[in-house]
Amino acid sequence: MDYTFDLQRQDLVETYVRRIFHIEDVTLGSERTPYIVRYRGRLVAPDSATAYDTLSTQLKPLGLTPLFRTEEERHVIYIIRGLPSARPSNPAVNLIMFILTLLSVWFTGGILGSEGELSGSAPQVILQLLRAGWPFALSMMAILAAHEFGHYLMGRHHGVHVTLPYFLPLPFPISPFGTMGAFINMKEVPRNRRILMDIGIAGPLSGLVVAIPVLLIGLSLSRLEPLPAFPQPGVLGQAQLEGNSILYLFLKFLVFGRLLPEPVSYQGLPPLLYWLRYLVTGQPLPYGGLDVVLHPVAWAGWGGLLITALNLIPAGQLDGGHILYTLFGRKRAQALFPIILAVLILMGFIWSGWWLWALLIFFFGRVYAEPLDQITELDGQRRLLGAIMLIIFVLIFTPVPLVLMP
Repeated sequence: MDYTFDLQRQDLVETYVRRIFHIEDVTLGSERTPYIVRYRGRLVAPDSATAYDTLSTQLKPLGLTPLFRTEEERHVIYIIRGLPSARPSNPAVNLIMFILTLLSVWFTGGILGSEGELSGSAPQVILQLLRAGWPFALSMMAILAAHEFGHYLMGRHHGVHVTLPYFLPLPFPISPFGTMGAFINMKEVPRNRRILMDIGIAGPLSGLVVAIPVLLIGLSLSRLEPLPAFPQPGVLGQAQLEGNSILYLFLKFLVFGRLLPEPVSYQGLPPLLYWLRYLVTGQPLPYGGLDVVLHPVAWAGWGGLLITALNLIPAGQLDGGHILYTLFGRKRAQALFPIILAVLILMGFIWSGWWLWALLIFFFGRVYAEPLDQITELDGQRRLLGAIMLIIFVLIFTPVPLVLMP
């Protein structure tokens, strides 16, 4: 609905604004400005979040939306035409993508669980895949669903329109997990940083609550085996070692009482220096050592940690980008962007997959979700949670996700 911003309507809006805001100057918009009126000054309401909600509710019948900003150390309220709206999504698409992803993940789990021992007619092979694949499929889908529904339920709790999760199938062997993960789409801009923080951290935390127990159960079902004693060029197949994060290394120690992969020797280095080098570079290859052969459930748990860590990369629309923005603001987040990009490019010389991530973040990681109310700051509890999530990112980040032993 289009309203003409006449003097009477301007006086009414200004009356609402003065109840929460000390006005120092007023600027009327024009056809060339995105706003119809701008008020600069200082909030007088004790709680900026409540003040925004109050003003937003009062302006809604007029078809107007307020924006709270901070510019040159002054508070600014912009009044714009229109109301936040969200186009309805089609749940049938979510259901179809879920089914396709479930089939893809189940097939991948069947290949992993059968260890290549498939035989018989086509129906018999399918039955073998179903029997062998369900533990991995259940584990992987539970982790992904926990992560995405953490976002979804927190968004609904705050009244933000969010879609149901979109699961992304990617069949084996293109993806070692049978999926590219999942995502939800925020159909409208969150009101303030607190809400954006809540939605951003709810997914990773929920996913980890499921992934860590799944990984511990999977490790308890796994076995230890010796690694090849020396390189075997010309032999079909390669030993593939999953990368280590600090948390994963600790969980393996918790289950097996060993730091794995256990080398034959530390080559004269202090153990701490050896493991620091191995975590960051995946070198030296632990020929002749001992490592865990992951059960499919453990593989799903390890994949859950990896997917969570990737989501927590502090850039753009990733969960880590939301957390970084809410903690430090847009200017600092943008200032850190080239540093994050440079680190990923440098890490690409150790594991080439980071070059793809650097490319994706270069094109899609510059835009941050900016709330309607940018005056409201995080409270102490949310700042603490944000800091904890950054620490968790360090603990679960895997610098070299996969290592091949010729």
